[in-house]
Amino acid sequence: MTEQQPSDTDPTQTQRIVARQLVPGRGAPVADAVVVLDGGSITYAGPAADAPDTPNAVVTTCDTVMPGMWDAHVHLMGVPDLELSKVATHRVEPAMLRVAADASRALRMGFTSLREVGGHGVHVEAVRREGLVRAPRVYSSNAILSTTGGHGDLHDLPLDLVERFGADGGLLAIADGIPEVLKAVRRQLRLDAKLIKVCASGGVLSEVDHPMHQQFSGEELKAIVEEATRAERIVAAHCHGEAGIEAAIEAGVHTIEHGTYLTEDTAAAMVEREMVLVPTRTIVDTLFHGESAGAGGASPRMMEKGRAITARHEQAIGIAMAAGVTIASGTDLGLSVVGHPLAFGGNARELELLVELGMTSLQAIDAATATGPATLGPQAPRSGQLVEGYDADVLALSADPVADISVLRDPASIVGVWLAGERVVAARDGVPELTPMPLR
Repeated sequence: MTEQQPSDTDPTQTQRIVARQLVPGRGAPVADAVVVLDGGSITYAGPAADAPDTPNAVVTTCDTVMPGMWDAHVHLMGVPDLELSKVATHRVEPAMLRVAADASRALRMGFTSLREVGGHGVHVEAVRREGLVRAPRVYSSNAILSTTGGHGDLHDLPLDLVERFGADGGLLAIADGIPEVLKAVRRQLRLDAKLIKVCASGGVLSEVDHPMHQQFSGEELKAIVEEATRAERIVAAHCHGEAGIEAAIEAGVHTIEHGTYLTEDTAAAMVEREMVLVPTRTIVDTLFHGESAGAGGASPRMMEKGRAITARHEQAIGIAMAAGVTIASGTDLGLSVVGHPLAFGGNARELELLVELGMTSLQAIDAATATGPATLGPQAPRSGQLVEGYDADVLALSADPVADISVLRDPASIVGVWLAGERVVAARDGVPELTPMPLR
């Protein structure tokens, strides 16, 4: 299926991918296609008959070529279970090693971009840019902004410990009132966060708060959005309850995460304001609905809340689809446990669930490719589509994801993954493996 040369990991060498079909990310597939990668960019993507000559290129053949995928909602936290207080009480060194491995597992399965809404991703991205690790591009919010007692608080720990954790650059930032929320936003910008994440409602994987309750006042949310906008960042709002969704929309956030109690009216408002929904069906289905329900160590209180929202969450996704809301694929994966249903590497499960809920395979692929950058607003890269001039982040497959979306979760289907034009994953005996880091 592939024709590899020893230098196929050289980022300076032209790469030519010859495919039975090209799935561009947005639009109809192209039969008998070629994609040419040169200098970190796509220089051609289209019919083979019109492709330029590339006599010195490394050639790879495959069934389907498509953009590298995006997971628009992850957490690189390095925790082994759902006892989330460990992010503040356990040593950070093993957590950082875990998240590097987590990111690499996502890359091996064709995910070349991760939008992180709370985690160590700013540090993973910095080390990736240095050329020291094989990892996807990471666009991180760093900390999650929360009210005292809100979804981003750690309710079983002393409040002063949680506050110190956030003040020291930790993954949770407790803020109450406009001066505090402004400082919390600025702290994330200081770490080069590419977006700001807020908890506009209560949540499921937290003990005390309730998913239906609004958190942060409308004035606080508006102050957060205005401060982020000055730095050309968007705000992503964790929202389950209708009140939180309405407040977030009114404040001008760009994305709604989860959206469990989305209504026809709030869906229409999202369409009017060109907002994006990241529904994260994977975590809801995995923990509270599917065959693995109960896996991961969720407490009885978490299970009670999760089971209460599962059916309504499915309904909300249907409402969003019917209204024409832009939907991006995001999983809410965050555990560092090999083989666990919520471990990195299974990120493509979200596409299968979106298809089960009514999307076509092409629509689901769009949600995981072309729509991914739309979740970042002004920070969006030219990514997610096989278009001339776009980032050369590409996935080659031995099977057809349009005919069967589940092949995206099958390691045996991965032929190769390219990041910025460099082949970073190659199939070895039917297993996708990271290629050696070039000695530069």
